[in-house]
Amino acid sequence: MFAPFIRISTRYFTLTSLQSAERNLCNYLQKVSETHQTFVCGKRAFTQFKKMVKQGPRPLVICGPSGSGKSTLLKRLFKEFPETFGFSVSHTTRKPRPGEENAVHYHFVSVEDMQHAIENGEFIETAVFSGNMYGTSKRAVENVQKQGKVCVLDIEIEGVKQVRNSTLNPLLVFINPPSIEELERRLRGRNTETEESLQKRLNTAKCEIQYGNTPGNFDVIIHNVTLKKAYQELRDFIVKELETQRDEDDFEQATPQIINPYKI
Repeated sequence: MFAPFIRISTRYFTLTSLQSAERNLCNYLQKVSETHQTFVCGKRAFTQFKKMVKQGPRPLVICGPSGSGKSTLLKRLFKEFPETFGFSVSHTTRKPRPGEENAVHYHFVSVEDMQHAIENGEFIETAVFSGNMYGTSKRAVENVQKQGKVCVLDIEIEGVKQVRNSTLNPLLVFINPPSIEELERRLRGRNTETEESLQKRLNTAKCEIQYGNTPGNFDVIIHNVTLKKAYQELRDFIVKELETQRDEDDFEQATPQIINPYKI
Protein backbone atom coordinates (compact mmCIF):
# COMPACT_ATOMS: atom_id res chain seq x y z
CA MET A 1 0.00 0.00 0.00
CA PHE A 2 2.85 2.42 0.79
CA ALA A 3 4.62 2.43 -2.59
CA PRO A 4 1.56 3.31 -4.71
CA PHE A 5 0.77 6.17 -2.31
CA ILE A 6 4.20 7.71 -2.80
CA ARG A 7 4.26 7.16 -6.54
CA ILE A 8 0.89 8.79 -7.09
CA SER A 9 1.51 11.69 -4.75
CA THR A 10 4.85 12.75 -6.20
CA ARG A 11 3.04 14.02 -9.26
CA TYR A 12 0.11 15.78 -7.67
CA PHE A 13 1.50 17.02 -4.39
CA THR A 14 0.97 20.54 -3.05
CA LEU A 15 4.25 22.04 -1.92
CA THR A 16 2.61 24.19 0.75
CA SER A 17 1.25 21.13 2.55
CA LEU A 18 4.52 19.20 2.63
CA GLN A 19 5.10 19.47 6.38
CA SER A 20 1.54 18.42 7.15
CA ALA A 21 1.79 15.51 4.75
CA GLU A 22 5.04 14.32 6.32
CA ARG A 23 3.50 14.45 9.78
CA ASN A 24 0.37 12.58 8.68
CA LEU A 25 2.34 9.99 6.77
CA CYS A 26 4.71 9.33 9.64
CA ASN A 27 1.77 8.95 12.04
CA TYR A 28 0.19 6.49 9.65
CA LEU A 29 3.40 4.52 9.29
CA GLN A 30 3.77 4.27 13.05
CA LYS A 31 0.28 2.77 13.28
CA VAL A 32 0.67 0.21 10.52
CA SER A 33 4.34 -0.68 11.04
CA GLU A 34 4.82 -4.00 12.79
CA THR A 35 8.56 -3.50 13.19
CA HIS A 36 10.99 -0.63 13.68
CA GLN A 37 12.64 -1.58 10.41
CA THR A 38 9.45 -0.99 8.44
CA PHE A 39 9.13 2.51 9.87
CA VAL A 40 12.74 3.33 9.01
CA CYS A 41 12.15 2.22 5.43
CA GLY A 42 9.08 4.43 5.27
CA LYS A 43 11.01 7.44 6.52
CA ARG A 44 13.73 6.82 3.96
CA ALA A 45 11.15 6.60 1.18
CA PHE A 46 9.53 9.83 2.30
CA THR A 47 12.90 11.60 2.34
CA GLN A 48 13.35 10.62 -1.30
CA PHE A 49 9.78 11.68 -1.95
CA LYS A 50 10.42 15.19 -0.55
CA LYS A 51 13.47 15.52 -2.75
CA MET A 52 11.40 14.70 -5.83
CA VAL A 53 8.63 17.11 -4.86
CA LYS A 54 11.07 20.00 -4.45
CA GLN A 55 12.22 19.63 -8.05
CA GLY A 56 9.35 21.89 -9.06
CA PRO A 57 7.60 22.00 -12.46
CA ARG A 58 8.20 19.21 -14.94
CA PRO A 59 11.21 19.75 -17.26
CA LEU A 60 10.55 20.22 -20.96
CA VAL A 61 12.47 17.94 -23.33
CA ILE A 62 12.74 19.03 -26.97
CA CYS A 63 14.03 16.48 -29.45
CA GLY A 64 14.26 16.35 -33.23
CA PRO A 65 16.70 15.77 -36.09
CA SER A 66 19.37 18.35 -36.76
CA GLY A 67 17.72 20.88 -39.08
CA SER A 68 14.18 20.21 -37.85
CA GLY A 69 13.87 23.76 -36.52
CA LYS A 70 13.87 23.01 -32.80
CA SER A 71 16.45 25.70 -32.01
CA THR A 72 14.37 28.34 -33.82
CA LEU A 73 11.23 27.29 -31.96
CA LEU A 74 13.03 27.44 -28.62
CA LYS A 75 14.34 30.95 -29.39
CA ARG A 76 10.75 32.11 -29.94
CA LEU A 77 9.60 30.45 -26.74
CA PHE A 78 12.34 32.07 -24.67
CA LYS A 79 11.75 35.45 -26.31
CA GLU A 80 8.04 35.40 -25.47
CA PHE A 81 8.50 34.03 -21.93
CA PRO A 82 11.99 35.06 -20.76
CA GLU A 83 11.18 34.60 -17.06
CA THR A 84 9.42 31.25 -17.38
CA PHE A 85 11.96 28.91 -18.97
CA GLY A 86 15.60 28.17 -18.27
CA PHE A 87 17.85 26.39 -20.71
CA SER A 88 19.88 23.42 -19.58
CA VAL A 89 23.25 23.93 -21.26
CA SER A 90 24.50 20.57 -22.50
CA HIS A 91 28.07 19.34 -22.71
CA THR A 92 29.62 18.24 -25.99
CA THR A 93 32.99 17.17 -27.33
CA ARG A 94 32.40 18.66 -30.79
CA LYS A 95 34.05 21.89 -31.91
CA PRO A 96 32.09 25.16 -31.64
CA ARG A 97 30.39 26.41 -34.80
CA PRO A 98 30.71 30.04 -35.89
CA GLY A 99 28.86 32.27 -33.42
CA GLU A 100 28.59 29.65 -30.66
CA GLU A 101 29.80 30.59 -27.18
CA ASN A 102 31.08 28.28 -24.47
CA ALA A 103 28.66 27.87 -21.53
CA VAL A 104 25.95 29.62 -23.56
CA HIS A 105 25.17 27.27 -26.44
CA TYR A 106 27.13 24.30 -25.05
CA HIS A 107 29.84 23.47 -22.57
CA PHE A 108 32.59 22.55 -25.04
CA VAL A 109 34.86 20.00 -23.38
CA SER A 110 37.50 17.45 -24.31
CA VAL A 111 36.73 13.76 -24.71
CA GLU A 112 38.88 12.99 -21.67
CA ASP A 113 37.02 15.48 -19.44
CA MET A 114 33.65 14.21 -20.67
CA GLN A 115 34.51 10.59 -20.00
CA HIS A 116 35.82 11.44 -16.54
CA ALA A 117 32.60 13.29 -15.65
CA ILE A 118 30.48 10.38 -16.90
CA GLU A 119 32.47 7.93 -14.77
CA ASN A 120 31.84 10.19 -11.76
CA GLY A 121 28.07 9.96 -12.35
CA GLU A 122 27.69 13.67 -13.12
CA PHE A 123 25.28 13.22 -16.04
CA ILE A 124 21.56 12.50 -16.31
CA GLU A 125 21.94 11.37 -19.91
CA THR A 126 24.68 10.99 -22.51
CA ALA A 127 24.76 10.08 -26.17
CA VAL A 128 27.12 9.85 -29.12
CA PHE A 129 25.93 11.70 -32.22
CA SER A 130 27.87 12.01 -35.49
CA GLY A 131 31.02 10.90 -33.71
CA ASN A 132 30.72 13.45 -30.88
CA MET A 133 29.65 13.01 -27.27
CA TYR A 134 26.73 14.96 -25.81
CA GLY A 135 25.25 14.99 -22.32
CA THR A 136 23.08 16.79 -19.78
CA SER A 137 24.68 17.22 -16.38
CA LYS A 138 22.76 17.03 -13.13
CA ARG A 139 24.14 20.43 -12.14
CA ALA A 140 22.82 22.06 -15.32
CA VAL A 141 19.27 20.96 -14.51
CA GLU A 142 19.56 21.85 -10.83
CA ASN A 143 20.79 25.35 -11.66
CA VAL A 144 17.62 26.06 -13.64
CA GLN A 145 15.28 24.50 -11.07
CA LYS A 146 16.81 26.60 -8.28
CA GLN A 147 15.62 29.68 -10.18
CA GLY A 148 12.04 28.38 -10.08
CA LYS A 149 11.93 27.99 -13.86
CA VAL A 150 10.86 25.23 -16.24
CA CYS A 151 14.08 23.48 -17.24
CA VAL A 152 14.38 22.97 -21.01
CA LEU A 153 16.53 20.14 -22.37
CA ASP A 154 17.46 19.97 -26.06
CA ILE A 155 18.73 16.39 -26.39
CA GLU A 156 19.13 13.50 -28.82
CA ILE A 157 17.03 10.33 -29.06
CA GLU A 158 19.42 8.24 -26.96
CA GLY A 159 19.24 10.90 -24.28
CA VAL A 160 15.45 10.85 -24.39
CA LYS A 161 15.44 7.11 -23.75
CA GLN A 162 17.60 7.62 -20.66
CA VAL A 163 15.60 10.58 -19.34
CA ARG A 164 12.35 8.64 -19.69
CA ASN A 165 13.71 6.14 -17.17
CA SER A 166 14.86 8.82 -14.73
CA THR A 167 12.99 10.62 -11.92
CA LEU A 168 12.70 13.88 -13.91
CA ASN A 169 9.19 13.06 -15.20
CA PRO A 170 9.63 15.43 -18.19
CA LEU A 171 7.26 16.64 -20.88
CA LEU A 172 8.53 15.08 -24.12
CA VAL A 173 8.19 17.00 -27.40
CA PHE A 174 9.35 15.76 -30.80
CA ILE A 175 9.91 18.25 -33.63
CA ASN A 176 9.20 16.53 -36.94
CA PRO A 177 10.63 17.99 -40.18
CA PRO A 178 8.41 18.21 -43.30
CA SER A 179 10.47 15.58 -45.11
CA ILE A 180 13.96 14.14 -45.43
CA GLU A 181 14.39 16.13 -48.65
CA GLU A 182 13.61 19.41 -46.86
CA LEU A 183 15.88 18.40 -44.00
CA GLU A 184 18.75 17.83 -46.43
CA ARG A 185 18.11 21.22 -48.04
CA ARG A 186 18.29 22.95 -44.66
CA LEU A 187 21.48 21.16 -43.64
CA ARG A 188 23.20 21.94 -46.93
CA GLY A 189 22.19 25.57 -46.51
CA ARG A 190 24.20 25.79 -43.29
CA ASN A 191 27.45 25.11 -45.14
CA THR A 192 28.89 23.53 -41.99
CA GLU A 193 28.94 19.88 -43.09
CA THR A 194 31.17 17.78 -45.29
CA GLU A 195 29.40 15.39 -47.63
CA GLU A 196 30.34 12.50 -45.34
CA SER A 197 29.07 14.18 -42.15
CA LEU A 198 25.90 15.29 -43.97
CA GLN A 199 25.07 11.75 -45.00
CA LYS A 200 25.66 10.57 -41.42
CA ARG A 201 23.24 13.20 -40.13
CA LEU A 202 20.61 12.23 -42.71
CA ASN A 203 20.90 8.53 -41.87
CA THR A 204 20.62 9.35 -38.17
CA ALA A 205 17.63 11.60 -38.89
CA LYS A 206 15.73 8.73 -40.53
CA CYS A 207 16.09 6.66 -37.36
CA GLU A 208 15.13 9.64 -35.19
CA ILE A 209 12.01 10.33 -37.23
CA GLN A 210 10.96 6.69 -36.99
CA TYR A 211 11.39 6.71 -33.20
CA GLY A 212 9.84 10.14 -32.81
CA ASN A 213 6.68 9.19 -34.68
CA THR A 214 6.20 5.91 -32.82
CA PRO A 215 3.10 6.26 -30.58
CA GLY A 216 3.92 6.53 -26.88
CA ASN A 217 7.49 7.75 -27.22
CA PHE A 218 6.58 11.45 -26.91
CA ASP A 219 3.76 13.45 -25.34
CA VAL A 220 3.29 15.50 -28.50
CA ILE A 221 4.67 15.60 -32.05
CA ILE A 222 5.05 19.03 -33.66
CA HIS A 223 5.13 18.90 -37.47
CA ASN A 224 7.32 21.84 -38.46
CA VAL A 225 6.01 22.51 -41.95
CA THR A 226 5.60 26.23 -41.32
CA LEU A 227 7.31 27.98 -38.41
CA LYS A 228 4.26 30.01 -37.38
CA LYS A 229 1.96 27.00 -37.11
CA ALA A 230 4.59 24.81 -35.44
CA TYR A 231 5.29 27.42 -32.79
CA GLN A 232 1.60 27.92 -32.07
CA GLU A 233 1.17 24.18 -31.56
CA LEU A 234 4.20 24.03 -29.28
CA ARG A 235 3.04 27.06 -27.30
CA ASP A 236 -0.51 25.74 -26.88
CA PHE A 237 0.77 22.39 -25.63
CA ILE A 238 3.12 23.94 -23.07
CA VAL A 239 0.58 26.48 -21.79
CA LYS A 240 -2.02 23.74 -21.33
CA GLU A 241 0.44 21.56 -19.44
CA LEU A 242 1.49 24.41 -17.14
CA GLU A 243 -2.16 25.22 -16.46
CA THR A 244 -2.71 21.58 -15.50
CA GLN A 245 0.30 21.64 -13.16
CA ARG A 246 -0.94 24.87 -11.62
CA ASP A 247 -4.35 23.36 -10.90
CA GLU A 248 -3.00 20.04 -9.61
CA ASP A 249 0.15 21.17 -7.79
CA ASP A 250 -0.74 24.70 -6.71
CA PHE A 251 2.24 26.09 -8.66
CA GLU A 252 0.62 29.53 -8.76
CA GLN A 253 1.25 29.80 -5.04
CA ALA A 254 4.53 27.88 -4.95
CA THR A 255 6.20 29.41 -8.03
CA PRO A 256 4.09 32.29 -9.37
CA GLN A 257 6.65 33.35 -11.98
CA ILE A 258 5.91 30.19 -13.96
CA ILE A 259 2.22 30.91 -14.41
CA ASN A 260 2.00 34.70 -14.41
CA PRO A 261 3.60 35.25 -17.86
CA TYR A 262 0.60 33.50 -19.41
CA LYS A 263 -1.81 35.93 -17.71
CA ILE A 264 -4.10 33.09 -16.74
